[in-house]
Amino acid sequence: MKFSESWLRSHVPTTASREELSAVLTAIGLEVEEVTALGAGLDSVVVARIVEAARHPEADRLQICKVDAGQAELLQIVCGAPNARPGLVAPLALVGAQIGELKIKPAKLRGVESNGMLCSAKELGLDNDASGLLELPDDAPVGTALVDYLGLPDASIEIKLTPNRADCFSVRGIAFDVAAATRSEVKPFAAHPVPAVGTRELAIQLDAGAEAPRYLGRVIEGVNAAARTPLWMAERLRRSGVRPVSLLVDITQYVMMELGQPMHAYDLDTLKGQIAVRRSRDGETLKLLDGRDATLDDSFLVVTDADRPVGLAGLMGGFDTRVTDATTRVFLEAAHFAPAAIMGRGRKLGLHTDAGHRFERGVDPQLPRIAIEYATRLVLDLAGGTPAPVTEAVREADLPVAAAIHLRRARILRVLGIQIEDAEVERILRALGMQVEAAADGWTVTSPSSRFDIAIEEDLIEELARIHGYERIPTTLPGGAARIAMSSETRLDDLSVRRQLVARGMLETINFAFVDAGLLKQWHQEEGLVALANPLSAELAVMRPLLLPGLAATLARNVARQAGRVRLFEIGRVFQLQAGDGQPAPKETVRVAAVVCGDAGPLQWDEKARKVDFHDLKGDLESLAAAAGAALEFRASQRPYAHPARSADIWRDGHCIGWIGQLHPRLAKAMEIDVEVIGFELDLAPLVQRRLPRSADISRFPAVRRDLAVVVAEPVSWAALSAALHQAGGELLREVVLFDRYVGKGVEPGFKSLAMGLILQDKSRTLTDRDVDEVVTGVVAAIEREHGAKIRN
Repeated sequence: MKFSESWLRSHVPTTASREELSAVLTAIGLEVEEVTALGAGLDSVVVARIVEAARHPEADRLQICKVDAGQAELLQIVCGAPNARPGLVAPLALVGAQIGELKIKPAKLRGVESNGMLCSAKELGLDNDASGLLELPDDAPVGTALVDYLGLPDASIEIKLTPNRADCFSVRGIAFDVAAATRSEVKPFAAHPVPAVGTRELAIQLDAGAEAPRYLGRVIEGVNAAARTPLWMAERLRRSGVRPVSLLVDITQYVMMELGQPMHAYDLDTLKGQIAVRRSRDGETLKLLDGRDATLDDSFLVVTDADRPVGLAGLMGGFDTRVTDATTRVFLEAAHFAPAAIMGRGRKLGLHTDAGHRFERGVDPQLPRIAIEYATRLVLDLAGGTPAPVTEAVREADLPVAAAIHLRRARILRVLGIQIEDAEVERILRALGMQVEAAADGWTVTSPSSRFDIAIEEDLIEELARIHGYERIPTTLPGGAARIAMSSETRLDDLSVRRQLVARGMLETINFAFVDAGLLKQWHQEEGLVALANPLSAELAVMRPLLLPGLAATLARNVARQAGRVRLFEIGRVFQLQAGDGQPAPKETVRVAAVVCGDAGPLQWDEKARKVDFHDLKGDLESLAAAAGAALEFRASQRPYAHPARSADIWRDGHCIGWIGQLHPRLAKAMEIDVEVIGFELDLAPLVQRRLPRSADISRFPAVRRDLAVVVAEPVSWAALSAALHQAGGELLREVVLFDRYVGKGVEPGFKSLAMGLILQDKSRTLTDRDVDEVVTGVVAAIEREHGAKIRN
């Protein structure tokens, strides 16, 4: 929001200096981004009139002007501005004036004397327009100091507003905050109803429900639209960052800047019937004021006449019904549109308008009546005309109503930690335009209709802290001793997991939690995705359901940059839609994942290099599981992104908690990875759970070992065979150790030989040969019965 300092002071008289005013605005949350001083050092610049203008004999683009500067004689000025002409009134810098870095001195230009300089707005530091001389009104008093005539010096102040402060998108809205902070009072604003003289009216119909609950219009006939915008209005607009266009347009812009109510003016002669507000239809088109053709869908609001769109409600008017200098009959509109009906619509068309910016954040629903009366008075004073009655269509039930809020003294003390005097509380709230009534334990407060951000008691307390001054709230350290919570011994903490993986030679990575849907399609992970409502880009449009795709993409970038040995891990959250009683809801799960490629170990002079394989990463995972005391089980996996013969699902205590294996070669090729990639991903919570250790007696009797070699079919896994051995061996079988696997000569194709050691021990006695033979016979029978295993001869 940009505005003129003098304009603000016309609403709230304050003795604060410019620097103090800027500091106050920033302190109360209206952060000042830039202050541009206007008119400083223009003491020797006066209003002058060009009496004569003749072409320079030595230069086609220069003119020799005779200028009346209110002195006894005319001054001769050589000027190159394209708009220099007899009768033009413009600023003149006299000899001795300092214009920026330029000192004005008598000079000769192509042999012709020049005693001063006619100036553009940019040269004077008043605007960025350098296309020609700054044209002043014809009745400007010649010889008057320019600073006096233009009301200088002044300043253009630009503030950065948060989205909740829609009320401060107007000079008068800012004035209330300044008055509250500086203990001033906002001047009353009178917008007395303009009595109707004419009878011409346009009927108004509202067909958009709660999205457009109020619309006012007024016909003014006999208007001189070609009249010039008065200097005081043009300067206030210019210093607020708005370039004057034409009188009728400037009046609507002026009202919006001063009061915050967007308005629009239609040429009545171009309208064909009654005015209506409705939803647009799919494929409907409208030529906008800026000349572009907009194709609409059913999410837009349009203003229509005879069911023809003539304006994009809350954003921009139509080209065919615009006012021009030839307009003599004008239809003024002022409306209230719900923020949700305007929000995001401009971005669909690539539009960003001042009106849309305000309506998206919320405009006072009681303001249209005041604005249209004020705009009518300005039109009549500056362009003449005959006003007709104001026509209004309103849906009272759909207008927002400010609710009364109960504010308690005790709550102020509890939230802010300080006691604010009752008189100060009432002063601040009333200065902000609120209605305040005393209650036993505080106040009943009703916010003005312009304050969409005031809804609960804490909002009022925030206003008190903001205006009373954050610097007046003491900084107090919390008392008492801090209670340090001990981490549970029943789980391995995340830091220990990280340390364990780093100790195994891995580097931690942190990837985005949102990924490209195209990448997930390569991984065949297209179901249950959580899509972002407002993604940063199309490549980051969904939340990740796995950690591995992001890790593999990171590995691919490292491999592409000639990193031969890559070992990465990540601990993070994954997201998937989970079906429930109602709509599917996102579920977050913390997981740990790792990917490796290249050599199994770092380069070493006395060890032969070899490529990393499944068992290397499985060892890394088992070392992590051992730190948590977890016994993992590995079963064959058929996941779509996994190598069909080199991957396994990971189980613990009867539950599948993850996957380990080599990525499918087809997937690696699609990701442009030309090396074998091994990885794992597990749910972290079940992995790091650990049972508290409990003491137990150690047997005093010796253990007995019996070695067996069995032949079993190749598909039978060691995990299944080991489980059968423990089940059959009972309490005496303490441990089974696999120490050899053999295929080849002497073993039938499709079978393998597994050599194992059975460790047996009892707590109460020394085992006899008979005890051991019974156990061995039992386990051999069990594995033969369950898996077809036979003792190898």
